[in-house]
Amino acid sequence: MTTNTILLVLLSLLIAAGLSYFQYYYKAKSQLKVNLLLAFLRFLSIFGILLLLVNPIITTNNTEMIKPPLAVVVDNSGSIFFLKAEKTASELYLKLKNNKALNEKFNIQSYQFDSEFSLLEKLNFKGTQTNLDVAAKDLKAINRNSLFPTVLISDGNQTSGNDYVYSFDASNKVYPIVLGDTTRVLDLKINQLNVNKYAFFKNKFPVEVFLQYSGTKNITADFQISQGNSVLSKQKVSFSATKNTAVISLLLSANKIGTQLYKASLVSNEKEKNSYNNNKNFAVEIIDQKTNVAIISSINHPDIAALKRAIESNAQRKATIVNPKQINGLNNYNVLVFYQPTTEFKTVFDANKSARVNAFFITGTHTDFGFLNQQQNNLEFKMTSQKEDYLAEYKSQFNLFAIDNIGFENFPPLQNPYGKIKVNGNTTVLLSSKIRNIDTQAPLLAFNENQGNRSAFLLGENSWKWRLESHITNESFEKYDVFIDKIIQFLATNNAKKSLVVNHESFYNSGDAIEITAQYFNKNYEFDEKAHLTIKLINSKTKQTKNYDLLKGNNAYKVNLDGLAAGNYQFTVKELNSNASYSGRFEILDFDIEKQFVNPDLDRLNQLASSTKGKVYYPNQIDALIQSLLADENYKTIEKSNIKRSPLIDWKWLLVFICGFFAIEWFVRKYNGLL
Repeated sequence: MTTNTILLVLLSLLIAAGLSYFQYYYKAKSQLKVNLLLAFLRFLSIFGILLLLVNPIITTNNTEMIKPPLAVVVDNSGSIFFLKAEKTASELYLKLKNNKALNEKFNIQSYQFDSEFSLLEKLNFKGTQTNLDVAAKDLKAINRNSLFPTVLISDGNQTSGNDYVYSFDASNKVYPIVLGDTTRVLDLKINQLNVNKYAFFKNKFPVEVFLQYSGTKNITADFQISQGNSVLSKQKVSFSATKNTAVISLLLSANKIGTQLYKASLVSNEKEKNSYNNNKNFAVEIIDQKTNVAIISSINHPDIAALKRAIESNAQRKATIVNPKQINGLNNYNVLVFYQPTTEFKTVFDANKSARVNAFFITGTHTDFGFLNQQQNNLEFKMTSQKEDYLAEYKSQFNLFAIDNIGFENFPPLQNPYGKIKVNGNTTVLLSSKIRNIDTQAPLLAFNENQGNRSAFLLGENSWKWRLESHITNESFEKYDVFIDKIIQFLATNNAKKSLVVNHESFYNSGDAIEITAQYFNKNYEFDEKAHLTIKLINSKTKQTKNYDLLKGNNAYKVNLDGLAAGNYQFTVKELNSNASYSGRFEILDFDIEKQFVNPDLDRLNQLASSTKGKVYYPNQIDALIQSLLADENYKTIEKSNIKRSPLIDWKWLLVFICGFFAIEWFVRKYNGLL
């Protein structure tokens, strides 16, 4: 307390004592013994009130010694085990952790990492991924605004995340301790394989492979891709000390529907320390997109033949020309093309109200627009008997599906009756119409999606001239045929809503994050947050069954199935309240990315040490590293003075005591008849 505060407290004592004496002795008519008690209570009450006003503060000064942090980060991934360095890593960590001199100078922080970064609890070297990037970022966040060194016990091989060399804070030194044998050995490796997850049946899909060689002599190897016992592709590749990489691009045929498993191999007569990285399994899901299209027309027109040829340019499409009075059932068709519909089409339209097959409407000078208005409400037509030629104008903001401008503005005009066209509902325009150079603000080609049903409208006949013009310009029908194919593909996709929607991949690599998500919708197609979803998982080979609950996240239910062994799995997701269910399957490919390495990545560890002004050490140099850390004058213990100010008495309790003293005084006076 300050001198002024002490004086005020003494003054309060005098005032409280003086007032008590004045009231109970100086003015008192009788000198009762009880007056002594009453005077004391009055003294305590007045002194308490004055203490509240003075509010004396006690100041304490504590000195705290803050050691600089030393982060010891240990690689806990599987590659350390495969490089036979797990024992060395544990010994190095314990030697640093238990060093008395280091503990006196530093506050040692122990961490481990594989795919994630965490406090070091127990090293098992079973991590399926190595992400040094997340370790670097978390270290910066933990020791923000601090100057600290980092000892990184690792082989430097990273399998996920951004480049860790640039993730560490350049102002804080990093001292890597290299794990694993740095002696360069001969090694052939499939470094990376790029392939699309999906391909269409009877098409070809590309495969791109990056090969890598470590060695000094010239060798030749065979690269091949096989499926089962069949070799699909094979070629020779040469390597040398200067030519240590190769890129191979090839096309494979998609001849079977479903998930197809392939194996890429790099084979040579040379003896290798690690042959696991000479092979890589991959899978592609082959999709059958076969589509049956009915072109329904009651007239003959060149448009029909041109449309049929364009549709069937894709081997997965079949177009059948039928008369509206002769068509038998719609269940065999994926898309209906109504070419210039009239009242003769009424039977087909009535049948499609229950079949709900997506439709492509093409109008022209023979179309009955009054009938068409009755059958659909996406576009409303008010047409005259006057014919008009309409040019096309491409709308670049169209985003329902990817499509290029194939020169629509240069195509011949389409013919349609003149009139007004009103767009209703969720309709998107790809081509708008112009009469000569005047924009009509009306669509020429438009698409609509309503409650899961899709439709398209081409408002004009003579589109056969477009196909011919495209051939003249490009010397091929391909661009026009692809344009028509895109329309058919959009219409062939059934986007009807389901109550239970489950998202998953057809295959995963071992070590990948395996997450299955699901959404359950009520009858109003609103996401149901009270649903109870479970998944039953069966290993197709062992028949072992596991059951899990799906946990609710943001607008989806999720389950994490990490850690499953390689193999085929069948699963069923079920909503217990409604019994809605979904069944599917996926395959886990046998691929362990942590087995791909034969040496530590010494180059990158040296680059990391150089960029942070640290130094690379080897396990037998651990004592030199300790001496370097102890001798570094940049890391010193900081003496921090903490001044703490606190009230002498808690005002709440003091207020309670004051009220208590006044109450006791009142009762004593009342009991003795002094009131």
